[in-house]
Amino acid sequence: MDIDFSLVLLVLVLVSGVISLADRMLREKDRKAAADKLRAAQQPHSEALLMAIAEAEREPVVVEYAKSFFPVLLIVLVLRSFLVEPFQIPSGSMIPTLEVGDFILVNKYTYGLRLPVVGTKIVPMNEPKRGEVMVFIPPHDKRYFIKRVVGLPGDTIRYEDKVLYVNGEQVMAEPVGDVQVEMPNGFERTGTLYNETLGGVEHLTQIINAPSRDGDRTVWVVPEGHYFMMGDNRDNSADSRVWGAVPEKNIVGKAFAVWMHKEPGLHLPGFSRNGLIF
Repeated sequence: MDIDFSLVLLVLVLVSGVISLADRMLREKDRKAAADKLRAAQQPHSEALLMAIAEAEREPVVVEYAKSFFPVLLIVLVLRSFLVEPFQIPSGSMIPTLEVGDFILVNKYTYGLRLPVVGTKIVPMNEPKRGEVMVFIPPHDKRYFIKRVVGLPGDTIRYEDKVLYVNGEQVMAEPVGDVQVEMPNGFERTGTLYNETLGGVEHLTQIINAPSRDGDRTVWVVPEGHYFMMGDNRDNSADSRVWGAVPEKNIVGKAFAVWMHKEPGLHLPGFSRNGLIF
């Protein structure tokens, strides 16, 4: 079961905040008054009296923890919701740009500020550009996905015989060399690595050297307010070719950097793949 960390974090912030506020409004003055009364009861203060004063001022454990964690949780919530959020790549659909086990950073404000959990945009800013790598929630799933923006609202996208066309123009892709492409069943197939230029962004893609098995549909028109997403691992990516364009309201943010990599299983993390995402 996937855990919605943003929702959990928001609940923790609200609970700790309510407990802290309720204590300050309802109980803090009573504790202070009880301690002041003890202080005025005896001069000079004995050790027993000092212990009684400390006990009178002591906050309940729940309140103490709430007041300690609330500012930390609030800062984390603000950072994750409005500035930068970390993600881990779970699948190989963006190979060779992103590998399984990459830990990436996602800019949460470049496409506009959105409320946590519900995702409602409150401050509009930039719109996604063709060629950018974007995190989003697809129309068929509640989990976060990451793909490359291929089609903008109103674009006509054609992918036929492993060639990509945007609005009737073939996207430039220069072969770089051979590569072994791992298939979902664990087998490897020989493929070709391409240097593709999409929307002025140069990036690598990989395609299997085998006859194309295009489905019934090879042409899509991107609806207004939607974006057509494709993986760089073109023959091993379930994307908008399968489940359709992504509505603007489902945008999460722009992926901009890899900051750590960890191979699945019992392996130590490494930083050799650190760098910007193109």
